[in-house]
Amino acid sequence: MIKLAVNLSMIFTEVPLLERFALARAHGFEHVEIQFPYELSIEQIRSQLSRHEINLCLINVPAGDLMQGGHGLAGIPGQELEFRHAMQQTIQYATALQVPRVNILAGRQPLDCDLLPCLKTLASNLKMACSMLAEHQIEPVFEMINGKDMPRFLVQNIAQAQEMLEAVQHPALKMQYDCYHMAMMGEDVLETLKENIAVIGHIQFADYPGRHQPNTASIEYYDIFQWLKSSQYQAYVAAEYKPLGHSNDSFSWKAEFFPEHD
Repeated sequence: MIKLAVNLSMIFTEVPLLERFALARAHGFEHVEIQFPYELSIEQIRSQLSRHEINLCLINVPAGDLMQGGHGLAGIPGQELEFRHAMQQTIQYATALQVPRVNILAGRQPLDCDLLPCLKTLASNLKMACSMLAEHQIEPVFEMINGKDMPRFLVQNIAQAQEMLEAVQHPALKMQYDCYHMAMMGEDVLETLKENIAVIGHIQFADYPGRHQPNTASIEYYDIFQWLKSSQYQAYVAAEYKPLGHSNDSFSWKAEFFPEHD
């Protein structure tokens, strides 16, 4: 059975992060993900998870200045020590909060750096991350992000992700598949899910274009979710969208596509 989650970094942003756990539970979610939880202490998060009987299923490794328009860490030559420190912080949070999976963001190619050294740095850092996480039974994933929203991102599509998996050669490493990003890159969402499901460790969804909730644009989510329910995929499927309107009014898709969770 699919484990349905909601992203607390993009949804329920009408209130501070600390207050979003209660809203997630009120809407029937038992699992949440947070992009970067580090603004809160471990104890603050643990208290919310316990109080509302919620599981934190995914966090991102700190990505330096990436979200502020910078290059990030994982694929940037010369940032290897900073990336290791980021991994240590991630492991501290993930082990304390029993997070089963963490996402590693590749970063952007700097304008003054060739692509190949960046990809080699990324592969090396992913190998190191896999080894560090394996000691704690935490699964690593890395995400493809479209190059329109984030120009020069190092892994933008399925083919590039497949090449990175081949370069890293670690059995634990899998893709994080965001349906919106792949639609932005012109990928056929359902077909690429079918073709790559064995190496996909986490799935996120938003409609395209707009990145709002399902049924607001062009992605046929009914077919996607029906196939996922019948597939071998047993991990999390997370709503990660920008609500069109108030967050509380953005969940009509839940009763339609996941009545078993409603």
